[in-house]
Amino acid sequence: MKPAYKRILLKLSGEALMGERNYGIDTNVAKAVASEIKAVYALGVEIAIVVGGGNIFRGVSKSAGNMDRSSADYIGMLATVMNAVVLQDALEKLDVYTRVMSAVDIPQLAEPFIRRRAMRHLEKKRVVIFAAGTGNPFFTTDSAAALRALEIKANIILKGTKVDGIYSADPMENPEATRFKKISYQEVLEKQLKVMDASSISLCMEHNLPIMVFNMTESGNIIKAVNGDLTIGTIVSLNGKIQTAG
Repeated sequence: MKPAYKRILLKLSGEALMGERNYGIDTNVAKAVASEIKAVYALGVEIAIVVGGGNIFRGVSKSAGNMDRSSADYIGMLATVMNAVVLQDALEKLDVYTRVMSAVDIPQLAEPFIRRRAMRHLEKKRVVIFAAGTGNPFFTTDSAAALRALEIKANIILKGTKVDGIYSADPMENPEATRFKKISYQEVLEKQLKVMDASSISLCMEHNLPIMVFNMTESGNIIKAVNGDLTIGTIVSLNGKIQTAG
């Protein structure tokens, strides 16, 4: 099957790398995610990844306590670098050429983020992992995903979570919550649905960049999303519909 998208931005939450743990990284989960990414890579799709750091530290979490918000956010950025290096290692063990690019200068671990260099890596069929968010406090990794996706001209943001799409309420707390198959950016903002923060949704809406939210913990879902299977999650776009790249 021909992939629906030529270039994707895959947003992975840090929590998804925890597996069944309460903290940190489950390397078996990282291996499983890397294996799924390799299957997409084998289709010739150009893959960029933004990884979160919530499994280690989040600037707005309880663990941040009464820390200065900027300091806490910088610590969260370092957590994303740790996750990126773990994912890079898992991918390269599967012979998938990978580069980590960081918005915070850490030359021993990652290249600095330079847009043209990132584009070149993608054109050379290397997976690019963007770490350290936007490099600025007060912005989430969702905002980083929207920003980087636009910078590299991705066809879509695929947001992998622990739930199978966007619901009318938290399905963990409200069993009556219903899943949207498709929804517009405006509805997400008006209903204050907690899929991505408002600034990232607004940025995607301004540039008509579609988002697909799906359950990444279910084996095979990443490749299904890349193949345009609209049954596995929720599509966010201007009118709730999506244009695939030919």
